[in-house]
Amino acid sequence: MERDWLSVEQVADRLGLHVRTVRGYIRDGRLKAVRIGKQYRVAQADLDALTGAPAAPARHRVEVSAIVEVDGIGPAAADRLGTLLVAGAQMARDPHELARVRTAYDDERSRLKVVVLGGAAATADVLRTIDDVLGGENDMFPEEHTEHPEAGRD
Repeated sequence: MERDWLSVEQVADRLGLHVRTVRGYIRDGRLKAVRIGKQYRVAQADLDALTGAPAAPARHRVEVSAIVEVDGIGPAAADRLGTLLVAGAQMARDPHELARVRTAYDDERSRLKVVVLGGAAATADVLRTIDDVLGGENDMFPEEHTEHPEAGRD
């Protein structure tokens, strides 16, 4: 669940109260807060509960999981592709909806396994990147471009 944390000073400023008054509310249990070190932090939802503000409508959270297996890829190319995907997933449109990407390479099978977990749009972006890189005509994997074993057979 996403939470927006506020300092006691921010809460006091929003409510037009003195900081000591807000700390008193916290001590008395009127305002829920979490103590982190020597400071309190108040969740926006708890401040809304205190003030009687209507809660924000719940956002439907969608999480997608995808497993992609790329066969016939060498270890160097698998490393480059994995690095590209992990870095690209951190540059999502919405910072609250980042995809998590993990890769594993099976040297025996020359297979890269990519596991993607995240929101629908972020996961789609990662899958689109895989498709663009592997399906497109590019020079990202020059040593991988070998003649297909079936080519030349009549």
